[in-house]
Amino acid sequence: MELKELLKFDDIVIQCHDNPDADALSSGYALYWYFKHHGKKVRFIYRGRNPVNKSNLRIMIDELNVPVSYEPDFSEKPKLLITVDCQYGQKNVTTTEASNVAVIDHHNFVKEPACPFEIRNKLGSCATLVWDMMKNEGITVDDEPLLSTALYYGLYTDTNHLSEVSHPLDRDMIDELSVQKSVITKMNNSNISMDELLIVGRAILKNEYDEDNKLLILKTEACDPNILGVVSDFSMETDTVDVCVAYYIRPEEVKFSVRSCIKEVHANELAAFIADGIGGGGGHIYKAGGMIRPEAIPEQGEQGIEELIDDLIRKRLQSYFDKYEIIYAEKTVLDTTDMEKYEKLPQELGVVKLTDIFPVGTTVEIRTLEGDIGVKIDENVYLMIGVEGEIYPIKKEKLEKSYILKDKPYVKEFEYRPKIKNLQTEESRTVLSFARTVLSTVSTAIYARPLTKSVKLFTAWDTEKYYSGEPGDFIAVREDDPHDIYVIRKDLFSKLYHKSTS
Repeated sequence: MELKELLKFDDIVIQCHDNPDADALSSGYALYWYFKHHGKKVRFIYRGRNPVNKSNLRIMIDELNVPVSYEPDFSEKPKLLITVDCQYGQKNVTTTEASNVAVIDHHNFVKEPACPFEIRNKLGSCATLVWDMMKNEGITVDDEPLLSTALYYGLYTDTNHLSEVSHPLDRDMIDELSVQKSVITKMNNSNISMDELLIVGRAILKNEYDEDNKLLILKTEACDPNILGVVSDFSMETDTVDVCVAYYIRPEEVKFSVRSCIKEVHANELAAFIADGIGGGGGHIYKAGGMIRPEAIPEQGEQGIEELIDDLIRKRLQSYFDKYEIIYAEKTVLDTTDMEKYEKLPQELGVVKLTDIFPVGTTVEIRTLEGDIGVKIDENVYLMIGVEGEIYPIKKEKLEKSYILKDKPYVKEFEYRPKIKNLQTEESRTVLSFARTVLSTVSTAIYARPLTKSVKLFTAWDTEKYYSGEPGDFIAVREDDPHDIYVIRKDLFSKLYHKSTS
């Protein structure tokens, strides 16, 4: 769905969930501004039993002129109702009758709406979604500092002070918004009440500690999701804690926060593992979080839902730590006697000479769907662009051994167009604008075999960040370099390699 599809309506009501948070307020604010910008009659409301009373949200509404009104008894029937940061008909939003309904949300589908909708559950906030929808229509909020600040704060709070940001569009919005940082500071300093401070203390006193994995588990009372970050961040100061998971249970959702201070555990991967199939999780390598839908958990025997969730979280945590073999490529030589020899299939890929974008010595950040990559530009380092838009550095010597440069640009559409930013000047450019086509050759073979156990692989070119492989994926090593070990997804392997005849 595109926003411009809704411009045929003149009487529009935007409604967020009954207990608005900063993300609901900011995304509703942005939609209100968009329709006002197009001369429409529009109102922004929330319903439910209680008006907003959290101090940081009251500051947000007052200081940023958020045009929201509390309407518990709303009885009008607008031509168009848009539910934002929630889904029409669900428990957390009072049903409002309307001639037409649309849904804009970033949470997982409860069920596919029977109305126009835009739902992107990989984004960190609904604020990002509305910002991107407006940007796709050529509309920016550059000249609206109050709205920009609200959008930033929506993402800021929904991703635990940006620590759980994972999608590149979230990062793009952070970079592009002009934000009044003094207001953010004021709201942030009013984020925890005395009651919430007591919740933090009680959770820490009731901690569970897994000595084998140096894992701390903290269950809090139902609270503002930001409190989970406060609990877990404080707990990570403990010298014997490497990983911390804090969570609370509500009837409509389970929220959790994950922290890690060791390179062998990526917080974002652990968050995704906890929520796999029953919610969603993501964030940074060291700070992440997620949500579980209680209704998605199969009932088991006589267990109540809270006991069931407690048990599920602990079982998934233990399964995660038991699951992986860790390989450090720099120190490892694989036994290739039980591995097949493969050669690359002729395949057109993309390559970027980094010095064509910024000068030698420039420190850059490359933004991709998989995360940000930090690189210092060197004459000898290029970027490869894989068949699905994945980005990885490659040395000039290996590039020339394995690929033939074609005299044409590399033109292909991906879910997200990777960007490269000069960290000194903040100048950002699109990587694909500089990409040239290369054709893979058979000059260098690999040895490979399917994985029978999950692995975390620290490559020789990045000893701080691991790449995960699951059973059925392939672990491979170049024939000419025993430490160039990498993982190839099973769905890509047959597209890229065939068995060697030599």
